[in-house]
Amino acid sequence: MAEEGVLAAVRDGFASSDRAFWLDGGGSRDWSGRRSLVGVLDPGDVSLSFDATRREVTRHRDDRDEVVGDDVFAVLEEEIARDAGDPDVHWVGCFGYAARPDLPARPWAAGPDAIWMRCRSPLLFDHGRVPERSPRQPPPHSTQVPGWYDEAFTRVQEQLHAGNTYEVNLTYREEVGLGLDPLETYLRLRATNPAPYAGLLSHRGTHLLSSSPERYATLDRHRWLETKPIKGTTQRGQDAETDARAREQLATDAKFRSENLMIVDLLRNDLSMVCEPGTVTVPVLMAVESYASVHQLVSTVRGRLRDEVTTIGALRALFPAGSMTGAPKLRTIEVIDAVETSPRGLYSGAFGWICADGRADLGVVIRSLFAGPDGAWRYGTGGAITVRSDVREEWAETLWKAQRLRAAVE
Repeated sequence: MAEEGVLAAVRDGFASSDRAFWLDGGGSRDWSGRRSLVGVLDPGDVSLSFDATRREVTRHRDDRDEVVGDDVFAVLEEEIARDAGDPDVHWVGCFGYAARPDLPARPWAAGPDAIWMRCRSPLLFDHGRVPERSPRQPPPHSTQVPGWYDEAFTRVQEQLHAGNTYEVNLTYREEVGLGLDPLETYLRLRATNPAPYAGLLSHRGTHLLSSSPERYATLDRHRWLETKPIKGTTQRGQDAETDARAREQLATDAKFRSENLMIVDLLRNDLSMVCEPGTVTVPVLMAVESYASVHQLVSTVRGRLRDEVTTIGALRALFPAGSMTGAPKLRTIEVIDAVETSPRGLYSGAFGWICADGRADLGVVIRSLFAGPDGAWRYGTGGAITVRSDVREEWAETLWKAQRLRAAVE
């Protein structure tokens, strides 16, 4: 179907329901496909939301909101089991950064920490690639390192030099507007920053607009689990010559490669906990992928899931994405909680679809805008900090990673 047909279906859907989604197939990678998944929930359809502050999972259906548990992974597994094996039932949604109650991540408080929507036979559209614009960057809004970031960076360096962690993904959030129209804002974002994990989720006043390039996890019919961590990013050049130099720097720089290798090792360990012995491999190590605004260093880690491990069990074991924490994961999450000035919310989580027949495909929530019921729109940005990092370079990286997000709201 042409782009016009997809957009017409999306506009109709989001106008008719406050629970809807568009997993956008107009991405920028052959491996991400050219198919869109669109779903609109009726009042009788089921959805789940999780409040990590209250430790409550709420089941929504018709006019009834019922607390059904305290762990969204466990409740979602129970819900999916009711439709076990049915390839027409998809659960679409997101796990926010604090979705795992057993980990020390701060709840968002401004909105739900996870949202999942049950949709039977969502609309499937085949369509072409979204045209990319020039890689030229919008101007950043500031280049001077603020005191709060410098302080957080210093505290991270103290932890690194003490040997408590080897790499920390230091991030922050900024508010960028109030009362934005989710669909129109997303259309601007997808036009300037097409990505393989693009999409729009809306659930009762909470919205997630994604232009993420990173795969969190896929699980296929043969129970092969795959993740594609990104670690190492450079800005696109203003012309062909500077762009080629930036790409070459990313591919060869020792700092970028060490950042990526540490996360690959972390994910090999994560997959080994749920995969058959001897099946965990790294078929692609540190490939350069180029997008509208950045070059990124991407690896691929795969393994075959053990028979006794469920899809939800595997997604939980990997959560949150190692690229969004650092290594080792648990200790680094504790460091992040101590040094970051605001909760991450939906940022750094995972979003996508899980099918009742066991398949799944989720991206990492980066390069994304999100808003809770309070109407305030936010984005998150950040980057990996190691002992070799320079505070000015790291601050500048956070700015140009967020430039296209700011442009979509401005």
